[in-house]
Amino acid sequence: MKEVVPAVCSRFHKAVELIGGRWTGAVIQVLLRGPTRYAAIRSAIPDISDRMLSDRLRILEAEGVVERTVVPETPVRVEYQLTQKGRSLEAALGAIGSWAEKWIDPARAPDRAESSPAVTPGPVQSPTGNDQLARKPRIKPKVTP
Repeated sequence: MKEVVPAVCSRFHKAVELIGGRWTGAVIQVLLRGPTRYAAIRSAIPDISDRMLSDRLRILEAEGVVERTVVPETPVRVEYQLTQKGRSLEAALGAIGSWAEKWIDPARAPDRAESSPAVTPGPVQSPTGNDQLARKPRIKPKVTP
């Protein structure tokens, strides 16, 4: 007889996808400290690109988790802060942080370099014989310890 497994709740699934998106938890964690300017968020999260941070802030704003405030002064100042909906994630993120402290080994945590293959230039013989002009990227194989 085939086992019947109940479907995952659509609200739960959407919530996990929202806060589980790459860099999203880190953005929320920074904003839990209070209203913060873009540059401060960017400097608090190592390796996040401007494009990714802008994208995450836009998504969180559209979901009502973050609000963007423009302060009319010269130069114009923009601050981001969590809404009540966003601040209510503090307990959930705290529980994830506690779980991570107990179960995640920082020495084994994948870093950005391990999550995607490294590309390095390598010489290729060009039709003109000038190797410097004909460099083509090579993908290094991923080596696991």
